[in-house]
Amino acid sequence: MVTKQFSGSPEDADLTRADSLAREIFSDIANKWALLIIESIGDRTRRFSELRDEIEGISHKMLTQNLRMLERNGLVERTVHPTVPPRVDYTLTEPGRALRPVVDGMCDWTHRYLGDIEASRGRFDG
Repeated sequence: MVTKQFSGSPEDADLTRADSLAREIFSDIANKWALLIIESIGDRTRRFSELRDEIEGISHKMLTQNLRMLERNGLVERTVHPTVPPRVDYTLTEPGRALRPVVDGMCDWTHRYLGDIEASRGRFDG
């Protein structure tokens, strides 16, 4: 499916349309790895190896793919330093920093309702 190019005002973006750019962006950032990467970078500048070490369970490939996606969407800035071996740093851009309260809210919500969700799953699966 080809994503419809956005035209008009941001308020007119339709998340319900399958070909909506807004929906594609929403899909990109609403995955577990993207949320964890944004949370991990936070207000700091992080190296690839620091992110990989901090985010348990993420593979080299998934971290690379998600960092590229976040960079493509303008949420992460990648800086390559001309050293041997090359050093690559990642920081959040202004739109990425603006997303932090949402990610923090999701983390807070998860902590708050983890017990409720676990109990519900136990009832459902039992």
